[in-house]
Amino acid sequence: MLTAREKADLVKAKAHELGFLACGIARAEFLSEEAPRLERWLRDGQHGAMGYMANHFDLRLDPRKLVDGAKTVISLAYNYHTPERQVDPEAPILSTYAFGRDYHKVVKQRLKPLVAFIHERFGDVALRTFVDSAPVLEKAWAQRSGLGWLGKHTNIIRQGVGSFFFLCEVILDLELEPDAPVADHCGTCRRCIDACPTEAITPYGVDGSRCISYLTIELKDAIPKGMAGKLDDRVFGCDICQDVCPWNRFSTPHTEPQFKPNPTVMALTKDEWHGMTEVVFDRLFEGSAVKRTKYGGLMRNLRFLRGSE
Repeated sequence: MLTAREKADLVKAKAHELGFLACGIARAEFLSEEAPRLERWLRDGQHGAMGYMANHFDLRLDPRKLVDGAKTVISLAYNYHTPERQVDPEAPILSTYAFGRDYHKVVKQRLKPLVAFIHERFGDVALRTFVDSAPVLEKAWAQRSGLGWLGKHTNIIRQGVGSFFFLCEVILDLELEPDAPVADHCGTCRRCIDACPTEAITPYGVDGSRCISYLTIELKDAIPKGMAGKLDDRVFGCDICQDVCPWNRFSTPHTEPQFKPNPTVMALTKDEWHGMTEVVFDRLFEGSAVKRTKYGGLMRNLRFLRGSE
């Protein structure tokens, strides 16, 4: 019979074979340290209009409420880094994670053969997979599983890799040997804090209501006038805190075909962005994460950027 460590080694080997950047394992238990932090973040209104963040508080903190009898949380990282940039230097800027196909769909696909392997190798295992789509504190589990440390910008940073990767989880009732968390290597650096145009970042905390990603994607109402001139031409998402992070000099290009940038989108000029029709939007961003903001949301962002010039 295989030991918990041997089982963990098999899962990690399969994850790497399937193209995941890293795989770590944590014991499924109540997140006692994260509970007061989440409660304080919500109480201070730093979730902005993201009302769903206040829902299912108990589920976010205990994976055993998501999978009965859960014993393990497998955290995985999937690379999306690309050195490619939009052609027109004056064009509104897309976050690099949105250059290709929606990561929710892609990473879900990549998880399926890992799940099949677990069932084939270990039998009738109860499990669920998560790709940023359920009440799971994915960064907390990534940190606990040793994937990396929580940077001052609250993204997970992996030594020798950086932070340009998606996180996903498998919660299951199989006993696997857990990994140890890794040390924090941010040191005295505060580049992400100093670079954030909206001053959303404090050491190891982000006021979500001020984050450019929130303002351009999650917020459905008008962008506050006080943010005029502070979005740094970002029309969907933001990479600033990652771009300035010294650890991302180690980032390597992804090898995922579905993340390949759409050449037509990359070639859009500033005028073409601002003159975009809904028909063109639907065609260009079919299957893209940009569809989350919808045509009306994108136009709102573009009008706000133009009004800030």
